[in-house]
Amino acid sequence: MVIKNKYETVLVLSTKTLDDAALEATVEKFKTLIGDNGGVVEAVDVWGKKRLAYAINYETEGYYALISFEAEPSFPKELDRVANITDGILRAMTIKK
Repeated sequence: MVIKNKYETVLVLSTKTLDDAALEATVEKFKTLIGDNGGVVEAVDVWGKKRLAYAINYETEGYYALISFEAEPSFPKELDRVANITDGILRAMTIKK
């Protein structure tokens, strides 16, 4: 039996480099990535455009999305790797529930 843990990932996407369609496509990309690696997406909560507490790469607003999912313990490292190399992502953080 494969052990799966529950995780949450928060993505902060750039509103300057991505349009509305690209923002939705990026969230869908991560949902697909989770599913392709044996994970199960439990919920996606899109918070929309919010003002950042401090500027990141000279941007003061970001598009927030929270993804709750269940996956194997080795998967969050891969998710963070993909988030770091994806254009338009200002910050990404994954935590275990």
